[in-house]
Amino acid sequence: MIPWLEGEMPFPNISEALTDADGAPGLLAAGGDLSPQRLLQAYRQGIFPWFSEGQPILWWSTDPRMVLHTDRLVISASLKKTLRKIHKSAGSDGRWQIRFDTAFEQVMRACAAPRRDGTGTWISKDIIDGYCGLHRMGHAHSSECWLDGELVGGAYGVSIGRMFYGESMFARVTDASKIALAYLVYFLNRNGVELIDCQQETSHLASLGATPISREEFIRHLRESVTQPHIEVWQPIDIF
Repeated sequence: MIPWLEGEMPFPNISEALTDADGAPGLLAAGGDLSPQRLLQAYRQGIFPWFSEGQPILWWSTDPRMVLHTDRLVISASLKKTLRKIHKSAGSDGRWQIRFDTAFEQVMRACAAPRRDGTGTWISKDIIDGYCGLHRMGHAHSSECWLDGELVGGAYGVSIGRMFYGESMFARVTDASKIALAYLVYFLNRNGVELIDCQQETSHLASLGATPISREEFIRHLRESVTQPHIEVWQPIDIF
């Protein structure tokens, strides 16, 4: 049995998360709310919400944990070519633009839209409201790829100290989400963020250079990173 969170009840210790033997490995608790305060409490402890429509709020602390070291992002030859094209375009006719935090809610809603296979995502209205609250507090940020004045790709996540937790990405043109991610990763690396929490292992994340580490190693890094000074200014840095 997992505990049900009521009111301001604290999260259980992450060591109490379910294991493979129990089923739903990493599941820690259910219930509670998605207020910015509750979300910050969760992320500071290496806990994140993830649930489907019709389910209660479910809280997880997976082991192993998928992370992307900011100096190990894999950029394919074709993506590198596109990034150079963006660099040149941004300096001339301005067709391409990379922005941070100019359309945070819009990025979230795009990430929540049904995928090409017709499936939806776990990003509900309550999730959007909670993370927009974090954004207003300076703890959630978006990286945005714009083409001819239209938002065509983006990524968003949570920032605490020198720790960043990636949440979701979307693309409306080829590689737009990877472009937004590349600029975000480069910015984070230049600002002393060593790794991005990717939460769960997928082949897509692995193709970008993400790797699993033990929860113990992840928590050790997290505890040190969240106590460091917060990044105050979020502006894209030219990759080239």
